[in-house]
Amino acid sequence: MSSKANLVERRIIFGLLFIVVTMPLIFPIGWKTEVSPHVQMAYDLVENSPQGSIAIISFDYDPSTATELQPMAYAMIEHAFSKNQKIIAVALWPQGAQMADEAFGQILAKFPDKSYGTDYVNLGYKTGGMVTIQAMGRDIKSVFPADVKGTSIQDIAMLKTFNNLKNAAYIVSLSAGDPGIKQWIMAGHDMFGVSVTGGTTAVSAPGFLPYINQQNQLYGLLGGLKAAAEYEALINVIGSATVKMDAQSVAHILIIILVVIGNIKAYKIRRKKALAAQGD
Repeated sequence: MSSKANLVERRIIFGLLFIVVTMPLIFPIGWKTEVSPHVQMAYDLVENSPQGSIAIISFDYDPSTATELQPMAYAMIEHAFSKNQKIIAVALWPQGAQMADEAFGQILAKFPDKSYGTDYVNLGYKTGGMVTIQAMGRDIKSVFPADVKGTSIQDIAMLKTFNNLKNAAYIVSLSAGDPGIKQWIMAGHDMFGVSVTGGTTAVSAPGFLPYINQQNQLYGLLGGLKAAAEYEALINVIGSATVKMDAQSVAHILIIILVVIGNIKAYKIRRKKALAAQGD
């Protein structure tokens, strides 16, 4: 086959890939996916927590991993709000507070009745990792005397009776590394007895699976974009993770089809050459 023909084929393949990846992003399919037990555990923790209870979501990542972790934040915030639970956002990573603001802004469009200071609050970033969490376990107001806007904790309605981690119904750590889930398990759960769940990148997830044990040191885990899509399925939402997984799935189907076509084409060429050789 000539190089010109090869070039045409490549352009056709690239064009097809562009189309099949783009279309689900514009027109979501909403394919459902089987939910893993670890995602189900995380969902059940939020689902079974009382209405009016307060949860902590720690944004322990930055924009470099937002593709995988931000959809988890959207889904878990939406789930908590739908159960009339309140959320305290904190961050052990410097840009985590901005990730929290973006996530709340995305979800509040669906919950116009939720208001800052009454239903959710962003306390911002605090350095220290494990030491910070231990201090929060004793007195959260000494660690965060004001929120990310500079408002005194004493003036925030939902924090009037929230004194330390033991007042939290559960803790969620969305973590891209250290500090993150591991520190929340060691301090939040092991020291103060609060249920901890979380989410991480797909490549990091296997390292946290041993913590999902009989003691429930980690109450379920979301690992990567697929897990975020599974959580969206549980709350009956076609969110950003589902849309991205749709695009990925359609691309995989196209690649399989192209591989089959390529093999059939190669077989025909080999057979034609074999017949020609026999004729000679």
